[in-house]
Amino acid sequence: MNMSEQYKLETLAVRAGIERSQFGEHSEALYLTSSFVFKSAAAAAARFSNREPGNIYSRFTNPTVTAFEERLAALEGAECCIATSSGMAAILSCVMGLLKGGDHIVCSAGVFGATVQLLGTIMKRFGVETTFVSGTEPAAWQAAVTPATRMLYVETPSNPLTEVYDIAALAAVARKAGALLVVDNCFCSPALQQPLALGADVVIHSATKFLDGQGRVLGGAVLGKREVVYEGVLGFLRTAGPTLSAFNAWVILKGLETLRIRVDAQSAAALELARWLESQPAIARVYHPGLPSHPQHDLAMRQQKSGGAIVSFEVKGGKDAAWRIVDATKLISITANLGDTKTTITHPASTTHGRISPEARAAAGIGDGLLRVAVGLENIEDIKADLARGLS
Repeated sequence: MNMSEQYKLETLAVRAGIERSQFGEHSEALYLTSSFVFKSAAAAAARFSNREPGNIYSRFTNPTVTAFEERLAALEGAECCIATSSGMAAILSCVMGLLKGGDHIVCSAGVFGATVQLLGTIMKRFGVETTFVSGTEPAAWQAAVTPATRMLYVETPSNPLTEVYDIAALAAVARKAGALLVVDNCFCSPALQQPLALGADVVIHSATKFLDGQGRVLGGAVLGKREVVYEGVLGFLRTAGPTLSAFNAWVILKGLETLRIRVDAQSAAALELARWLESQPAIARVYHPGLPSHPQHDLAMRQQKSGGAIVSFEVKGGKDAAWRIVDATKLISITANLGDTKTTITHPASTTHGRISPEARAAAGIGDGLLRVAVGLENIEDIKADLARGLS
């Protein structure tokens, strides 16, 4: 029986992936080394030819990074995890490792702006075409599938409107097409949602967000079945080198220890904030999966443990009114990062989604009056008061 079958998530977040050295350290060791020494020429040859397991070079094998990979795999219920230098590096490694020229991706329109740029512009130069689908209905995805479709890609909940997609239904569409379903689980983390258990083939993480949880370092990960992730994604990472550093892996390992308690507290506060925002006359609409007014509320409550820590809302008066709220804050951090213990606010149309076309923003439902708040661990009354200053 492996550890993930034996223990609950909170225990795995603290204990999984630990392999102590001869010194018997209690905390995870930080291995700052670029390479590893072999006992003989024959031992080196055996490692390089994969005839013998072990560390070779920190571009693709490092004990601290392995500890992070094993711990996150345990939390997601995955057979295999490949760590990368950032969330975008994880997406790049996934598509470059698993696809080829002539392949086709079906992707939700409501994804992070850099993901739109990567799939819609950069990958197109390598012969990989992407169709962006508006709407959460699986029928729209089925209609976009072609004989060349090899991947369905979705963020759920989406960035920034928190649209929730039916993972099990999309998995059925993917299986029918002979394609892989890839789910970006950044907004929920494994504390709130486990896409592989719902039928997804691959899970993507920006470990920079909730997994670290304190805005310190960059990191990413690709998880899934060993036969899918290990062969394709590791081969790309080993050669191209979008590598997670040992130091960053060590920091994120420590972040994982408090993942559940942080995300639970932040999600509860976000729901309270969302309810309060719905009562404000200056707000046209609030987006949070925990609200009964959310279009996919029922699905979110079945698929997720809670609504999550992200709240987006439309301000009456468009960009000028939205920017006034941002500029009036004294406590909340004006930054595009999320998943931090410090609450952050951003204007997606001019920041995270500012580089995509106005047409793509419109298709994703991102208007000039939209603001996104990632709720941290401050007192919720202080967060409300900070936003109220600009709302008045």
